[in-house]
Amino acid sequence: MTPSDSSFAHPSPADEGPDSVAGGDGGSSPGEPFRLLYVCTGNTCRSPLAEALTRKALEERGWEGVEVRSAGVAAAPGAQASGGSLSVAARHGLSLERHRSTPLSAEVVEWADLILAMSPSHLGGVAMAGGGDRVVVITEFAAGLEAREADPRQAAQVAGGVPDPFGGDEEEYEATYRALDRLVEEVLDRLEPVVAP
Repeated sequence: MTPSDSSFAHPSPADEGPDSVAGGDGGSSPGEPFRLLYVCTGNTCRSPLAEALTRKALEERGWEGVEVRSAGVAAAPGAQASGGSLSVAARHGLSLERHRSTPLSAEVVEWADLILAMSPSHLGGVAMAGGGDRVVVITEFAAGLEAREADPRQAAQVAGGVPDPFGGDEEEYEATYRALDRLVEEVLDRLEPVVAP
């Protein structure tokens, strides 16, 4: 995808409407799917949960023209989802049993139309892999410019991303799940004018 606005590098995707994020056509070219990539650190906690939640939400919305994947800036290839992620997903009727971690690479980045990072610390890794023009922190994209301008306290919270539950207890994983569940719906709401059938 070639963004329609050269200012798409961080942090402007949150400031732009969904048309500028998607290049205005819902994907790389007409008839092709829109490709959404979630990125975290090890691709064992946050991004696999976001991927699974997105797949579920896409099915519920009946959107067949969107593909979703996840990767990690420091992921070892082939690792299972963390125990906490497996457990919280199962409690909510999702399965991460088949998930295997994918390291972020130039090829994975090239595949994506939009890259949503779980925290600002992932932006540099995505940029180094060639995706600096398509990456934004998920909380920034979900909230959009309007929310950040309305409340400066919310702006600070939005910019921080989704806390990493790795090594945490069940409550931390549950909080991460709930945050991602809400964020995925907000992301898809923002993308709806571009990618909905």
